[in-house]
Amino acid sequence: MCEKFLIINAGSSSLKFSLYDMPVAKEIVNGYIEKIGNQDSFYTLKYNGQKQEKNRVIMNHTEAVKVMLEELLENQFISDISDIKGIGHRVLHGGEFYSESVIIDDEVLNNIKSLTKLGPLHHPGEIAGIESMQSIMPEVPQIAVFDTAFHQTMPKENYMYAVPYSWYEENGVRKYGFHGTSHKYITETMKNYFNKDNVNLIICHIGSGASMCCVKDGKCYDTTMGLTPLDGLVMGTRSGNIDSSIIEYICKERNMSVEEVTSELNKRSGLLGIAGKNDFRDVENLANSGNEKAQLAIKMLKNSIAKYIAQYYVELDGKVDAIVFTAGIGENAVSLRASIVNSLSSALNIELDQEANNSIARFKEKQSGMITTEDSKIKVMVIPTNEEYMILKDTYDMANKKIEKSSKVKNLEYK
Repeated sequence: MCEKFLIINAGSSSLKFSLYDMPVAKEIVNGYIEKIGNQDSFYTLKYNGQKQEKNRVIMNHTEAVKVMLEELLENQFISDISDIKGIGHRVLHGGEFYSESVIIDDEVLNNIKSLTKLGPLHHPGEIAGIESMQSIMPEVPQIAVFDTAFHQTMPKENYMYAVPYSWYEENGVRKYGFHGTSHKYITETMKNYFNKDNVNLIICHIGSGASMCCVKDGKCYDTTMGLTPLDGLVMGTRSGNIDSSIIEYICKERNMSVEEVTSELNKRSGLLGIAGKNDFRDVENLANSGNEKAQLAIKMLKNSIAKYIAQYYVELDGKVDAIVFTAGIGENAVSLRASIVNSLSSALNIELDQEANNSIARFKEKQSGMITTEDSKIKVMVIPTNEEYMILKDTYDMANKKIEKSSKVKNLEYK
C-alpha cells in the first residue's frame, strides 16, 4: 500500500515541494512558489508531463503552505491532508547539534532557531515552513534533514580555524560544511558500487553553489565550505576562498559596510564577478567566442577544483577509490571535467578516456559512468546526485519509526 510523503525546501522568498508515493518513491507532483512577499509572486506545478504556472500574490510562507495544500487537494493529488503521512524539511544548518536527520519537536525547532545567526538567509524561510506545517498538520511527523549533518564526522583539526579559541567556544566559529545530503548520497552510491563501507572518495559537487568532500573510510574527513557556504571553491556568484583582509580594505576603499561587501562576495562574485555571467553554460559560450574574462573565470574555477583534489589526495595518503563529479556543472560540463583530469594526469597518474567523458551528461543517453581509462590509477566517475531522494528516504524511515513507536505506546496504555 502506497503512502504519501511531502518534501519541502523553503528559501528566503521561495518554497519548493514534492509529493511522493512511498515506498516506491514515485513523484506525484512537484511545485515551486517564487517571489514570496512580492506583488509579482507566482508558482509552478509539474505533473504527468504537464506544467502549470499561476500568478498569485503570496505575502508569506504561511500563505505559501496554504496555496500548496490547496493545489494538492484541488488537483486530487491527495483526497484529504490526512493522506500525508510524513513531511521532510531541508534545513541548512544543524550546527554541532545534529549529525543526522531528526524528528522535529520543540527542542529541535528551538535549536534551529538558535542557528539562524549562522544561516540568516535560509533559516527564516525554513522555520516559517516548519511552523506553518505544524499548525496545519500537528499530528504528522516532520523531519529535519540538515545540509551540515554529514560533515559532523570531521576531525577537530580539520574543522577548526586558527582564530582565538573563545570564538569557537562562545560563538560557534568553525567549519561546518554544506551540501551534506548530496555528499552522503554519492558516498552511499559508491559504497554499493565498490561493495564496501570504508570507501575513500573525493567528491566534487559542482553546481552554481559548489563544494568538495574528502571521504575517508566512508565518512566525511574534510570539506571545502566553512562557517557559511561562501568558503571554498569559485562558484556561480560566490567568491570562494579570499584573503579576509580584503573585506576591511574594500569597506574603506569603496565606502561600503561589512554587510554590503559580504553581499557582494555572496551574490555578485565568482563566475559572475569575473565573466559577467553566473550560469556556466553562458560563461562557456562566451569563452568559446573568445571572451578573455570568461576564459579566465573557467581557468579559475578549474584551478580551485584541481587544488582541492590534490589536497584531498594527500589527506587520503594517495589511497583514493574514486574521484566523483556530480551536480549541474559536474554532471554536464564535459570540457571542464576534461580540463581538470588532464591538469592532474601526471601528478596523480590518472588518464582521461576522452570518448567516455564526451558521452556522459544529463542531457545525453548516458548520465553516469567512468571517464578514465582502465590503466588509470584512480577511477574518475560521473554520478548524478539525488539530494531529494536522501531527504525522502530519511523522512520515510523516521516517520514510520515514530508511527510504530506511537502505536506501541498506545497498545501499552490500552492494556
